[in-house]
Amino acid sequence: MGRKKRLKKYVIRPVRNFCVYYLVQFLCLERYIIPRKVALAWHSLLIRIAYPFLKPMQKRIHDNLTLAYGDQKSDQEKYQIGKNILVNLVKTFTDYAWWSQKKTRAEFLKYFTIEGEEHLKAAYERGKGVLCLIPHTCGWEFSAILPPILGYETSAVSSKIKNPALNRFMIEKRESRGMKNFSRQDHCYDKLIEALKNGDCMIIMIDQDSLNIRGEFLDFFGHPAYTPLGCARMAMDSGAAIVPMATIRLDDDHYLFKILPEIPMEITGDKDYDIKHNTQIHNNVIESIVREYPDQWIWMHKRWNTTPEILAVHLENRRKRKERLAAEQNKENAKS
Repeated sequence: MGRKKRLKKYVIRPVRNFCVYYLVQFLCLERYIIPRKVALAWHSLLIRIAYPFLKPMQKRIHDNLTLAYGDQKSDQEKYQIGKNILVNLVKTFTDYAWWSQKKTRAEFLKYFTIEGEEHLKAAYERGKGVLCLIPHTCGWEFSAILPPILGYETSAVSSKIKNPALNRFMIEKRESRGMKNFSRQDHCYDKLIEALKNGDCMIIMIDQDSLNIRGEFLDFFGHPAYTPLGCARMAMDSGAAIVPMATIRLDDDHYLFKILPEIPMEITGDKDYDIKHNTQIHNNVIESIVREYPDQWIWMHKRWNTTPEILAVHLENRRKRKERLAAEQNKENAKS
């Protein structure tokens, strides 16, 4: 391991994790010190002051918006969308911390308007499970906890946050609202299918780039984006309905939890084709949400980062790693 990697692993990352975790803890305690409106105004001001100096993030947001919209938006519009995203994100994180003890529908309805709950209710009452298809708008964490808060049995699969303390904190907050959390690292697919067949809602997000999840290059804003196939696959294996939903932050510092009509599966009998075809439909629905609310989606994410070349290298390295581990295991077995 090189010097830079050791420095990152043993010094930079632990210090960063420590700072981020205790910043979140401070935000949760800050609600006892200052009113919500004051905190929102203060945090918003800080990020507005900081944004002009966040050059790498500005560039990533600008590049992604250019990829998605081309010349339809001016550089000034792209800059403003980027600033709005950060403001919305910081305000939403503030609210998440402020409301970390709230657990009931009545408490949340003081700040949230629920639109289209009839779509979720109708799908849920069929008893075959509901895949809640959620994009990463700035309020994605609220989108994940609102189904159980509204009274629907809910499970979710998540990747571990690299910050262990923050990962435990987020899982505790989800579970305190009634969500059953499964870790993707635990190879839990059969458990997820069982939960759906028991009638649970299942929180699922497919709008982020991840090499560690089985996916395909599908169209997103007119460009190939490596997209997880899990939503369509689980729907086919379980018979669950797919209902898209998203949390939108409003100008008055309230929220809209928007539940869209169920997306029917289009089945031909060719499973591989059907999974890809329906996942493309899901991508299209997510794109329509992002186009309607462009300053709500996290454009700083490297959505189009994976290319076929990068994927090929990743799969080859994974194959070699498996072979190496198998060889090491065989040596251990021979010794014993």
